[in-house]
Amino acid sequence: MIAAATETGARLRSDYERDGYAIARSVIDGALVEEARAHIAWLMEKNPGLRPEQLGHTLMTDDPFWVRLVADDRLLDVAEPFLGPDIALFASHYIAKPPHSGQPVLWHQDGSYWPLEPMEVVTFWLSLDDVTPENGCMRVIPRSQNLDLQTMQRRSDVENVLGSGMDASLVDEAEAVDVVLAPGDVSIHHPNIIHGSNANTSSRWRRGLTIRYIPATTRIVSKKQWPSAFLLRGQAVPGVNQYHPWPRYQEGKHLPFRGCETFGSSP
Repeated sequence: MIAAATETGARLRSDYERDGYAIARSVIDGALVEEARAHIAWLMEKNPGLRPEQLGHTLMTDDPFWVRLVADDRLLDVAEPFLGPDIALFASHYIAKPPHSGQPVLWHQDGSYWPLEPMEVVTFWLSLDDVTPENGCMRVIPRSQNLDLQTMQRRSDVENVLGSGMDASLVDEAEAVDVVLAPGDVSIHHPNIIHGSNANTSSRWRRGLTIRYIPATTRIVSKKQWPSAFLLRGQAVPGVNQYHPWPRYQEGKHLPFRGCETFGSSP
């Protein structure tokens, strides 16, 4: 099993270094996928003023299930070959595109938005549905991770998740690849790679969770404690980041989930 995991990690790293992204299949099980879908519905009920594409990291400081999900050992085992044994969370964001009206994500580079020094970070995109071109799957421009980070431009001419996007002259859409995923699959992408997604005009949901993992050596540059800074595995580096304690489940306040009664001790 260890040899197989090592081989898988090497393959993912090879794909990532060559193309700027990689795909790991069947990382989490169907029961956890169902819990994550229930979590989205719960968050939507708790935050009726937010679109389902905007369930972001500022909501997770006191959310035990969210921390439990991003700290799942199966996800961290995939992340470790990229980041090493000391893994923290920078941010996480559900982008849940509802049927018929799910907004697009315009072409962009993630790292252009992020206060990280150095820009050592990998994004996991955890699929919670069958994600296809019809319901607005992620699209990437392979090997564009070699482009320096660009300044994103405000965009209000079309409703979109980020409210911004890249200079169109930098994007060759003929090179775009659709990242088709099944529930429980994970795509892994570089902070510099150009990517986006079309609107969801289908009759199906397109729900996914972005998870931004960093090594404990990467600093989150913020005057205030970052709302989604959690140490997930290994040891913190003294003086680099201030991490939140893992939130403890409270009945009636938090979403119940498997193991919630004993959840809440930091690694």
